[in-house]
Amino acid sequence: MEISILTICYLIGSVTFIIGLKMLSHPETARKGNLIAAAGMGIAIFGTIFLYQEEGIKLGNYAWIFTGLAIGSLAGTLAAKKVKMTAMPEMVSLFNGMGGACAALISVVEFGHISHDPGSVDSVTFLIIFAGLIIGAISFAGSMVAWAKLNGRIKDYAFNGQHVFNLLLFALIILASAWYIFNPQAGLNFIFYTVFALSLLYGIFFVLPIGGADMPVVISLLNSFTGVAAACGGFLYNNPVMLTGGILVGSAGTILTILMCKAMNRPLSNVLIGSFGGNHKGTAGESKDQGNFKEISINDTAVVMSYAQKVIIVPGYGLAVAQAQHVCHELEKVLADRGVEVTYAIHPVAGRMPGHMNVLLAEADVDYDKLQEMEQANEQFASTDVVLILGANDVVNPAAKTDPSSPIYGMPILDVELAKLVVVNKRSMKPGYAGIENELFFQPKTSMLFGDAKDVLQKLVAEIKTL
Repeated sequence: MEISILTICYLIGSVTFIIGLKMLSHPETARKGNLIAAAGMGIAIFGTIFLYQEEGIKLGNYAWIFTGLAIGSLAGTLAAKKVKMTAMPEMVSLFNGMGGACAALISVVEFGHISHDPGSVDSVTFLIIFAGLIIGAISFAGSMVAWAKLNGRIKDYAFNGQHVFNLLLFALIILASAWYIFNPQAGLNFIFYTVFALSLLYGIFFVLPIGGADMPVVISLLNSFTGVAAACGGFLYNNPVMLTGGILVGSAGTILTILMCKAMNRPLSNVLIGSFGGNHKGTAGESKDQGNFKEISINDTAVVMSYAQKVIIVPGYGLAVAQAQHVCHELEKVLADRGVEVTYAIHPVAGRMPGHMNVLLAEADVDYDKLQEMEQANEQFASTDVVLILGANDVVNPAAKTDPSSPIYGMPILDVELAKLVVVNKRSMKPGYAGIENELFFQPKTSMLFGDAKDVLQKLVAEIKTL
């Protein structure tokens, strides 16, 4: 059996994808893993451009190909370099949407090639084309809505009977696709483009009502959709690199989605139908008289933290907004120099995308061993002197355990209230992304430290140094 150079290029690309994904599992190797996977992709791309040939015919239109590569590379590089950490979830959604759009367009192009004589194509090919079209279009439209919601361009929206509408729309897409797959006729080609339009519409209404802590789950789910759509392209072209990459992205996204749902103690169906934070905003805590909250000064906070034995920092989206991860790491080092044990408690859905807080703290070179997952951290809070909460809200709200009427009821949270003292840094008493009031803020052991996280932490570091 003769093995071509192109086959070797594809093999290298596939192997580097697997190695890169493995290395992404740890912050110390993540950057190198990303570069290795990118190098493998580069080898596969250029191998295809210069070595691919079918029936003796090589690819042409090099000017168009390299112009597209140059524009895409330049745009991606500039966008990645300029993006702020707060906008990282938006960029993830945007890039994921572009992947879904590419997969859908592959189906559109390939259908155009065979639409003049659909009867000559087998049903399996049509099944792959329609699958790539539907999944890619849903991923694209849904990711664009997620991007717009994360940057505040649109808000959560739902109407009575929307879930029924979505189910009927999806059923129509499947039925129309099945009809054409088993009855391909040139006169019915409009069905294909109708399915395309309906899939885009479904992607929009699929994500519109979802908000709150469910957004990271949805982003992960849409990422898996893009992987599956890309795998369809791999099947269509018999391309092992596309197939391997698509399967890896699809399976990794699916596994991450399942793990995040498990961490929230909710099945995926409940996430998609329940619309946490979408339809229930403001329903919990409005009618309750929570009592009064008390404030704490920078000086008092510095004193209690300096003379504590154990401090746990709980990062949230507010830390990302303030771009305060570096000064937070400085606070950790200042306290450590005074003999204080400092760790971080990470909730699985803190922030706006999967692993948002891990990425944020890794950027500041925080030791990965100091990051505690929720289960590990919850075992430590009872023996903790001070918990410092930086911008986290819903993931520390006791209503998840005490208020059955709350939209977050049943979601595992960080049990920060077990610590001797809880200091919460927020800009104001405004509710978090889920739009519900936090009972923690009114508890006797909780003190509020108002202000921008970066400014507050800088003053806190300066004050501790003078003690």
